Amino acid sequence: MNQMLQDPDVQTSQQTQPPPVPPEPPPMPEHPHFAKPQRVAFVEACWHHDVVQEARFAFLKEAEARHLTHVDVFQVPGSFEIPLHAQILAKTRRYTAIVAAGLVVDGGIYRHEFVADTVIKALMDVQLRTEVPIFSAVLTPQQFHETEVHYDFFRRHFAIKGVEVAEACANTLLGLERLRGQVAAGIV
Repeated sequence: MNQMLQDPDVQTSQQTQPPPVPPEPPPMPEHPHFAKPQRVAFVEACWHHDVVQEARFAFLKEAEARHLTHVDVFQVPGSFEIPLHAQILAKTRRYTAIVAAGLVVDGGIYRHEFVADTVIKALMDVQLRTEVPIFSAVLTPQQFHETEVHYDFFRRHFAIKGVEVAEACANTLLGLERLRGQVAAGIV
């Protein structure tokens, strides 16, 4: 029988040391609250839904952290259908903001740049006509191949865009809330 002999002092000191304590996560930033509750519509295209939904998941999480807790989700077939839906929602006056999410890829009879430009321009027109801010996470990759590598990349990319669009939405709504208060008070 071969046994290794160990110094009893070394063995005891190794056993009595407490395990390392993991570092504390950084505190969550405290975001400002709104004077009035905000209601947001999130309109997402179902084309490449497994990719686009990542923007919604990330948006909802970040929106909640930023006190945007009333979010209604609407789905449309593709990005081309988003502007009309956004316009109808804006005209209801139920929403203080609308967020659009979609993935426009090359295919069919339309060039993807044409579709994306048309969607963005239409969303801007709706925003200016209705004075309801509209935010876009409608993305057009230069190249998209239906491979797992591209799907994984764009899922992560849409998650990042979801956080960014939630931040832009909250900051814009806070700014508009202040501006409208100043206008009502005759300051501006």
